[in-house]
Amino acid sequence: PAPAEAGRAPGPLDGGWGWVVVFGAFISIGFAYAFPKGLAIFFKEIQDFFGTSYSEIAWVSSIMLATTYGAGPISSILVNRYGSRPVVMFGGLLCGVGMISAAFCTSILQLYICVGFITGFGLALNLQPSVIIIGKYFLKRRPIANGLAMAGSPVMLCTLAPLNQFLFDNFGWRGSFLILGAILLNCCVAGALFRPIGAGTALAKTKVTEEGKDALKGKIIEDGTEISSPVKVPTENTTEEEGGKDCFEKINQYLDFSLFKHRGFLIYLIGNVLMFLGLFAPIVFLAPYAKHTGIDEYSAAFLLSILAIVDMVARPATGIIANSKWVRPRIQYFFSFAIAFNGACHLLCPLASSYTGLAVYSGFFGLAFGMVCAMLFETLMDLVGAARFTSAVGLVTIAECCTILLGPPIGGILIDTFGDYKYMFIKCGAVMVLAGTFLFIMNYYNYRMLAKEEKERKRKEEDPKSVRTENEGRKNWNKDSTLDGPELEPLRKEGEGVKKEMNGI
Repeated sequence: PAPAEAGRAPGPLDGGWGWVVVFGAFISIGFAYAFPKGLAIFFKEIQDFFGTSYSEIAWVSSIMLATTYGAGPISSILVNRYGSRPVVMFGGLLCGVGMISAAFCTSILQLYICVGFITGFGLALNLQPSVIIIGKYFLKRRPIANGLAMAGSPVMLCTLAPLNQFLFDNFGWRGSFLILGAILLNCCVAGALFRPIGAGTALAKTKVTEEGKDALKGKIIEDGTEISSPVKVPTENTTEEEGGKDCFEKINQYLDFSLFKHRGFLIYLIGNVLMFLGLFAPIVFLAPYAKHTGIDEYSAAFLLSILAIVDMVARPATGIIANSKWVRPRIQYFFSFAIAFNGACHLLCPLASSYTGLAVYSGFFGLAFGMVCAMLFETLMDLVGAARFTSAVGLVTIAECCTILLGPPIGGILIDTFGDYKYMFIKCGAVMVLAGTFLFIMNYYNYRMLAKEEKERKRKEEDPKSVRTENEGRKNWNKDSTLDGPELEPLRKEGEGVKKEMNGI
């Protein structure tokens, strides 16, 4: 694992301005996650307005979520280049422009572009920098800070669900989109709270520059004699090779592709790609499912509020539990359990035939969903460290966007085909139970391998015999490589003659 202090802010961690940063992340992460779910309130009316099917209207949320995740590498590159503050502020501006433009759309395709791509890209520029900057300001209290910041999603969802229904009743979906576009501009205010941490970067750059200057001197002082170190003269071929390396290094500077050789990262990536196939579809179709069973609009919207209220409590509570000395060393197991628990809730959802049953399902779903989201990025940072986290987030989100894009439309196709919502919930539950089981088994294997590698490393360090054998082997190799060959025979004979003279022979 990477050093814990790498890539962090200078000065004291786990407090001070860091809590203001958590508040800003609370707002921008809340909009990034809750806004696509809150739009589900308008789906049935927009579907009737444009005369579309369930699967076609589900593409609005799918494209928005997929763009939010798929633009992760672009967001990571912009953060590395410009910092978190300007990226989040620009993302908030894009969100406002996208929703205001959507108010004037005349076809479902235009909604895909305005709500799906433009607003989704703006939310991507809000999500990644907010998650990244928390890892730079917190170390010991990082799970708690992440849990509090991720609690922005249920708080926003709890607010947006009834607010969207109220806006629709009074202004229609077009007027509602105009107002929501103005509300999303608050992300610019949240981004302004992300104080730049360039001081640490400047110190690191100064250190590297000084080391580079020392290396360029090319002088070694040995026994009072100044000896120039050999300098490699660049040729035409070496210049081309270095140019190719520079191009690769520029790409790798922003996205660390060596993470694909990281065992823990690959396990996390595969499990999460599978999990997202069933994570968001139940939220998108929860309110339409309630309306389909004959429940009125406000009661259906209140189910999302129940989910959000429980989620609101679950996220910081999960952060506190994950930060405990019993759970944090094996936090990957806790994350695997949360995913499987989420899937079990969906499998049991078809048994809820009344509003009370759906309210109970919403409560358990909110608990499970909050547990997953509170640890979603904490577990990734636990695997790769803070220094490589920026690249890791970008690479993970671009891989996850495909299953995020397909999840809700597949659920919509199942609903259109069978005329029943239960098959969609069963599909999502089965996929998430499978993902949780996979992560649990593979994390067990990863922990075993890490313990074995650590034990082997300590054994080599503590066993002087193995170190001595290794050193002797290196000396013998050097001796054989330098005193072998017929061309060195005269030198060897001369050396033997000198030894005989010194011994008086």
